[in-house]
Amino acid sequence: MFLQIKNSQDLVKIVNIQELLDPNSEIVHGQDQEGQEEQETDIYQKEELVFPSGEKLPRCWLDAHYRESVAA
Repeated sequence: MFLQIKNSQDLVKIVNIQELLDPNSEIVHGQDQEGQEEQETDIYQKEELVFPSGEKLPRCWLDAHYRESVAA
């Protein structure tokens, strides 16, 4: 899966999808997609990433307590 860094055109290939889906994890491991060669894996803050369309990541991927604030 590819995500984009906010406020840039840089794409990041997500290495571990389960890490992305885990709301208890604030980071995700990915590879920057620049140049022709495969880049080293780096750490990205999930809050800095969006879908390539510019759409934000689902709240349930970012906030482990998202249901609590909806019920309040």
